[in-house]
Amino acid sequence: MDTLFKGIFDGELVKVIDIGDFLICIGAALLLGTLTAISYTLKNEHTKSFAVTLALLPSVVCVVIMMVNGNIGAGVAVAGAFSLVRFRSAPGSAKEIVVIFMAMGTGLIAGMGYIGYAALFTLIMCISFIISNIFISRKTQNDNRVKRTLKITIPEDLDYTGVFDDIFKEFTKSVELIRVKTANMGSMFRLTYDITLIDASKEKQMIDKIRERNGNLEIAVSRQETQQTEL
Repeated sequence: MDTLFKGIFDGELVKVIDIGDFLICIGAALLLGTLTAISYTLKNEHTKSFAVTLALLPSVVCVVIMMVNGNIGAGVAVAGAFSLVRFRSAPGSAKEIVVIFMAMGTGLIAGMGYIGYAALFTLIMCISFIISNIFISRKTQNDNRVKRTLKITIPEDLDYTGVFDDIFKEFTKSVELIRVKTANMGSMFRLTYDITLIDASKEKQMIDKIRERNGNLEIAVSRQETQQTEL
């Protein structure tokens, strides 16, 4: 068994990793990776492949660290090989990149043999991740209730500059005109606003007042689309 798990190019000065220690580190990395994947999937949209990646990534990094085992040349080669993966993958959100680094950190600590520190690190990060997701989820729900995209059609003889200012002042916290488009052979304008309502329950009252102002032409209200920031 000792010969089976000994490297062909190992010399007398190279310490062979004990099979028991190897299994302990791999098992701990897999367990902690699974915990990381579970904590991420609780309050986040995810794919099955990404969840499996989070569960297995710490064990992969753990094996790499154990195999490098102080060999600087092997470490540089591994770093170069892993850097190529970045150019074969689609860019992710900031949150996804953070949790991937978290899984890699867990595998690195476990690969160095500090199982207790790896478990403590994973536990602290998972708890912090879950707590932050709860607060972010609540804030997102509140924002979705009051943030709207408002589209108003007005006749061409109505000057859209400031025509709805008094209505917006009554019902919104903030408003921004983001698009003006002509319609119906130039006989109408279609205005697009990003607004934040003061009270979501008064949305219909605001629409009724706008209808009186724009001659009962088309009005559309939808949930405001926010663009995700990528690293």
